[in-house]
Amino acid sequence: MKGSRFSAGRAKALVLSLSVGAAGGVLFHISGLPLAWMLGPLVANLLVSAKGVKVEVPESLRSVFLAVMGMVLGSQVTPELAHRVLDWPVSAMLLLAGVAASTAVASAWYRRCGFDPVSAWFGASPGAMTAMILLGERCGGDPQRIAIAQSLRIVLVILFLPPLFWAFEGGEGTLGPAESALTDGWLLLAIPLLLPLGKWLRLPSPALLAPLLATALLSGLDIASLALPSWGMNLMLWVLGSAIGSRFQGMTRRLLGRYLWQSGIATLLALVVLAVFAELIHQTVGVGRDVALLALAPGGIGEMAILAVALNIDPVFVAFHHLLRMVTLMIVAPFWARWLMRHHPDA
Repeated sequence: MKGSRFSAGRAKALVLSLSVGAAGGVLFHISGLPLAWMLGPLVANLLVSAKGVKVEVPESLRSVFLAVMGMVLGSQVTPELAHRVLDWPVSAMLLLAGVAASTAVASAWYRRCGFDPVSAWFGASPGAMTAMILLGERCGGDPQRIAIAQSLRIVLVILFLPPLFWAFEGGEGTLGPAESALTDGWLLLAIPLLLPLGKWLRLPSPALLAPLLATALLSGLDIASLALPSWGMNLMLWVLGSAIGSRFQGMTRRLLGRYLWQSGIATLLALVVLAVFAELIHQTVGVGRDVALLALAPGGIGEMAILAVALNIDPVFVAFHHLLRMVTLMIVAPFWARWLMRHHPDA
């Protein structure tokens, strides 16, 4: 009985989250705002969560739609892509330098806001959110502060970048890449196999990367590639946007407002620093400024992949750099954690 009541409660929270998300999507669409079916559900669920309404998108459902996004992203890999890879080591080095500089600046701001050194550093690290929370807590940091700083940074980047790109394009940015009909839809049948495979291989963000790598192989060999119609893209964005917005369940409006201000300044500082490195990538590698900025933006790989595909901003280049950043952070973080524990034993 308890299990059934719990399941019924979660089902109700899911229906409410998607309903609120649909209302937000319609409102943003009517208003002519960019990426309406992602930002509308995100903002609507965020506001409802702050009022104490129980909304939730289960991780299992989010994983399925994230896997679809991974397949769409992997389908951008083409045989002609190989010659571009030779330019990526330069942008990769600039990415890592930018991550180090932006993390230092953002963590300095969090220290001014009263964060302890461990929470400040792990809260400011741009990526590998789960690993940063766990490592930060192990080193004596405040896991709630780290989790909120990490989550809000991702939300703020998602909310800030699409209108920025849209404004620079004169309001003519379109959702892409989307076809009029579903292409190679049979690939979707592999998702139930790829999700557990990604976990078994211990891939970072397995729900995204396992389908991405599998589809990239097929697309790179010109065997098959998934393309969604516009309604399919909007459906995917609706569910994923609702999932992101519903993360802040149970947080009071006052507390959310305070953390939004702190994270907003930290995110803005990080973006300013990373914009400098994005300009260097633009000048040296020759990719567009919007591509370079999105490749360096301090959001999660899943969320940035969504933006790259939805805004049609060189998704493969963007995903490669975010994957590199995440893997590097997961390698460096344990050593950095030891250094913090030695230099801040009182934490």
